[in-house]
Amino acid sequence: MGPSDVLNPAPELVVPEVAARVAITAAEAAGAAIRAGLGGALAIRAKGAAGDLVTDLDLRAEDIILAELRRAFPTHRILAEESGLLPGADDAWCWVVDPLDGTNNIAIGLPVCTVGIALCHYGTPVVGVVHEPLTGHTWSALRGRGATGPGGRLWQPPSPRPDSAPILAWLQGYPVGRADAGARALRLSLEANSRRLIQLWSPLLCWIMLARGDIDGFVGYRAGVVDLPAGSLIARESGVELTDFGGAPLDDTIDPLGGEVDFIAGSPRMTAELSRWVKAAAEVAVTGLR
Repeated sequence: MGPSDVLNPAPELVVPEVAARVAITAAEAAGAAIRAGLGGALAIRAKGAAGDLVTDLDLRAEDIILAELRRAFPTHRILAEESGLLPGADDAWCWVVDPLDGTNNIAIGLPVCTVGIALCHYGTPVVGVVHEPLTGHTWSALRGRGATGPGGRLWQPPSPRPDSAPILAWLQGYPVGRADAGARALRLSLEANSRRLIQLWSPLLCWIMLARGDIDGFVGYRAGVVDLPAGSLIARESGVELTDFGGAPLDDTIDPLGGEVDFIAGSPRMTAELSRWVKAAAEVAVTGLR
């Protein structure tokens, strides 16, 4: 090995199944720390001006995950919720880590949260893992190879319940303010056409509910990239269709430097309806909030 080999190491050979096992181990270890910490006092502080929060559990879980990923894949880049983009010698691979998706729930004593880890190859998610600390349940997917959960293979494309309006989930990014006219119009349009519109403050759990068929559709407005790859890959591999607001297939390639995404997810029948309701929101005028 010469000096040039040290400066420019060869790309790591990544076996998706191995990467998935590493991610599952990391997510479940972080989940155990979260579960153990929920019974004690939490240190909570504001993060940014948009109302987001961070707790000592977020930081503890992220440290556990980063240590596992660095040990197994030392040259990979990592995009982590709390640490930001961590450099690596191999730009082809980037891990996306949400150590505690649902911090705002935990902060008010509502134990609804998940851990999400995805591996992206040139921005395209190829491995996705979501873990729910309180139940100990884990879901995972390999791109083109399907998704699995505690009960085995996930293959339940959601469809509207007979003789009932659909149950939908809603996600808006943290930069979206109360007076955002687009968000307000979208919510009104979706609420008018659904039996229930839920906002769990844990988008990864919404993706799992969609993949299992518990809910019928999911709409995201200006969603952050950290919220997407792990859960959306599991949903896609379970048979869920993802489109943009115009109804075109969603490009799920992520930009590690950030950005926002609008999406619609559900069965083909449901996404067509959702696209129609999203477009109808353009005709909705909402006033009163400032």
